[in-house]
Amino acid sequence: MNKLYQIALGFTSIVLASCTKYEPLEFATTKPESVALQENIDAYPALKSYINRTSNPNFKFGVALSLNDYVNKGVMYRLANKNFDEIALGYEMKHGAVVQSNGSLALDNVSKLLAAAKEAGTTVYGHTLCWHANQNASYLNSLIAPMLVTAPSFPNDLNTNPLNNNLFTGWNQANSGAGISIANNAGMGAGTKAIKLSASATSSSATALQLTSPSVTVVPGHKYEVVCYIKSDVAGEGRISFEGLSNNTPSIDWTKSGKASTTFTTGISWKEIRFQISDFTGSSIKLNFDLGYKPNVNYYIDINNLYVYDTQGTPVVSNLVANGDFESGSGWGGWGGSSSRGITADGLGYNNKGKAFFVTNPTKSANYWDVQTLYDLGKNLNNGESYVLSFWVKGTAEGIIRPELQSASYTSNGYGQVPVTKEWKLIELTTTASGTDKSRLVFSYGEFAGTVYIDNVVLKSTKASGGAVTLAEKTATEKTSLIGSALDTWMSGIMGVSKSYVKAWDVVNEPMDDGKPYELKTAVGRTTIASDEFFWQDYLGKDYAVTAFQLARKYGNPDDKLFINDYNLEYSLDKCKGIIAYVNYIESKGAKVDGIGTQMHISITSDKNRIAEMFKLLAASGKLIKISELDIGLGGVKTANATKEQYQAQAEMYKYVIDKYFELIPAAQRYGITIWSPLDSPANSSWRADEPIGLWNGQYVRKLAYSYVADAIKANTSK
Repeated sequence: MNKLYQIALGFTSIVLASCTKYEPLEFATTKPESVALQENIDAYPALKSYINRTSNPNFKFGVALSLNDYVNKGVMYRLANKNFDEIALGYEMKHGAVVQSNGSLALDNVSKLLAAAKEAGTTVYGHTLCWHANQNASYLNSLIAPMLVTAPSFPNDLNTNPLNNNLFTGWNQANSGAGISIANNAGMGAGTKAIKLSASATSSSATALQLTSPSVTVVPGHKYEVVCYIKSDVAGEGRISFEGLSNNTPSIDWTKSGKASTTFTTGISWKEIRFQISDFTGSSIKLNFDLGYKPNVNYYIDINNLYVYDTQGTPVVSNLVANGDFESGSGWGGWGGSSSRGITADGLGYNNKGKAFFVTNPTKSANYWDVQTLYDLGKNLNNGESYVLSFWVKGTAEGIIRPELQSASYTSNGYGQVPVTKEWKLIELTTTASGTDKSRLVFSYGEFAGTVYIDNVVLKSTKASGGAVTLAEKTATEKTSLIGSALDTWMSGIMGVSKSYVKAWDVVNEPMDDGKPYELKTAVGRTTIASDEFFWQDYLGKDYAVTAFQLARKYGNPDDKLFINDYNLEYSLDKCKGIIAYVNYIESKGAKVDGIGTQMHISITSDKNRIAEMFKLLAASGKLIKISELDIGLGGVKTANATKEQYQAQAEMYKYVIDKYFELIPAAQRYGITIWSPLDSPANSSWRADEPIGLWNGQYVRKLAYSYVADAIKANTSK
């Protein structure tokens, strides 16, 4: 140990000796200007801390973000809560995100958002209730789509022939109420007939209006199906009772809802009544159409689709494609490149009901026959006989498919090109079989890139009888009623789950037309409509916003702040005047509008004089004014090309907008300002892609605009 100590002591002496010889050099460095500037920006407190709450107790500084960014409680969650009073979702509280294919509302995510915001003490601005974009347009269009009815492929055991001749031979008007007659052009199909049954002003019991059918011969032990399509001019109620059953007034699941009842309801749209019976007491039955429950109701029963048939009888028509509705499999084969095919999930068939058959072809092929599906008919078709092919079709894009009748040696009789759109369309084509070798139905998809859906495929000879197809178009009145009901369901659902925490809403979004700024937007005359666009105003008329604001009052809180919102109000002062005029119209119809939102997706090149004039016009409306979606671009310049001077101009424009808002909007009318894109937009964004529009860059680093916004808020709210 002594030896080790001496070595260590010697080493220490050497080190000390060396240290005495060190003389530090004298030099200084200048901090780069960009580093100093960033340090200055980073030293700013959180944005909302600058708001003087004493003089601005109701002013809300907001930010838009995505639901996942907030509920996952990551960086954006912390940024939003630290810097802003209020959040708005860019998409997830809109119709398209919440309403499902069957019309139900998926609200769990909204509930999660509200819980997270409440926990953080951050308010939520509801965006948005009634808009033409970001809608579940497929569902809404399905409500107003024509009803497709295929008559049973069995003989009709109920004699309806006299009815089509305006006669009631064999039918008994047991109690005619205010009248029973044949109404021309009142059936489901164009130019078809219906039985009209009118209840009297005092009608109040089932048999106060009753029509009894002729005797129907039945086979004991067999199951018979009754099919009826009925509607009424106002809400009605009815039943079908019998003569010849062990229970002549049975409780029935009339509409296959899963629940039996003694009566069914009717309304202005055709309703299918379909059920089976088998408890016969003899070899014949009669049907009583009992519609006397309510007074002053006019009922219509379609004649061509009024059926009673033996489900165990012999079909009179054969759809050569078994299971053409794809509800229990397909029987279709196929091939071609990297294409795929199969049966969809339930709810993706025509009119958002049932299933459909799909084929996905990722890219167009060299030849139309490179991607095909095939259905083996199981027999050869007759030479010289014509065959009608009908089906519903839609695609994820627009394109062409080609159906044909084909032989095993690939000779074919084609139906021609079928144009496919993004909405369901009924196709009906005829071709004639040449030769006796055609034994399969083939669809070719090589010219189509995307996914094609087909449903309700029917192939039959023109000589076949029965199985007629009826296309029942909705009337304008029906469409208005159906869409109005859908708006009510949507708004009651989203506001019902939100009202405990959401106290302000964009009720109507972007109503005014760009080309005709004093008129409403419309889909009428447009050649292309996006798959998520649905124009409520085209069905509810100019008063659609009146209805929307009334529903918002009904389903929200009495003191909620309800806004109308639009873009380009600073660009087109006529559009600004147009929306103010529309607000006046809405209020003239009895609805109350609390505020107007101006979106302000602007640029460093935007006209400052027009911005100031817009604020003056909005202030003169007397309404609350909200800058609802503020972001500022660099005149189309992408992030990689942005210059120091452009960022300076952006910061100054942010400050100018805030300064003018506070200068020109009276304090009592200032609802607040929402920053729509807190971060610069990424290259893959659907919104102003790759534009540096935010107060932070994509790495959450504060930009010069942050400091200018902070200074503007501080200067204006301290007054």
